[in-house]
Amino acid sequence: MRAGDVISYLDMCQAEGINLQQGMNFAARGRTSVILMSLRPGAPYADQVQDGGSNLIYEGHDQPKTGENPIPKALDQVLVTASGTATQNGRFYEAAVKHRERKTPAERVRVYEKIRSGIWVYNGTFELLDGWAEQINGRRVFKFRLKLTSDDAPQQEGEAPEIEQQRVIPTAVKLAVWKRDSGRCTQCGATDNLHFDHIIPYSRGGSSLVAQNVQLLCARHNLSKHASIR
Repeated sequence: MRAGDVISYLDMCQAEGINLQQGMNFAARGRTSVILMSLRPGAPYADQVQDGGSNLIYEGHDQPKTGENPIPKALDQVLVTASGTATQNGRFYEAAVKHRERKTPAERVRVYEKIRSGIWVYNGTFELLDGWAEQINGRRVFKFRLKLTSDDAPQQEGEAPEIEQQRVIPTAVKLAVWKRDSGRCTQCGATDNLHFDHIIPYSRGGSSLVAQNVQLLCARHNLSKHASIR
């Protein structure tokens, strides 16, 4: 899988080998950590993409809604449950602090973004670099900083990763491209195995910030284009 691939929820769960019922999944079943994000209007958490798409500020998750806790947004986010078990916030925070203090390598985290109902985009593999708490609207909220790696960038043996694969395409651009291209490959009309492709590569002056330079391609046409550029 490469950054920019469009994927369904079921395929995403199959790819990760777990049922992704929560947004934060630290080393689930001993595998790479996974987080689910959304930058759509009305999204439940204030995630941010910064520095031209190379960094992500991810907001920790609230306590679950219960009869005793009907409004999770009114309560502090927590690191441990009442029984003393680490929450997902706690597990990510501990890993972030250990890395910040240079005690452990950065945790690798695979990030998926929901751009509309039933449609997800794989944003790539990130490194978890830091975590901290902020007071927002009178309550404690955890924030996590992650940096995009080149792990998922296509490359030939002995070559450096493609620079454009180290930038997350903004959500507004993804949505505009999806609507313009009607959720189909611009070359053949296929609706499966789609990828958000830079028409002019970032390394050749193209931009991730405008829909005019991004298109939907199926896996076959994306591969053939990549081969022709090489």
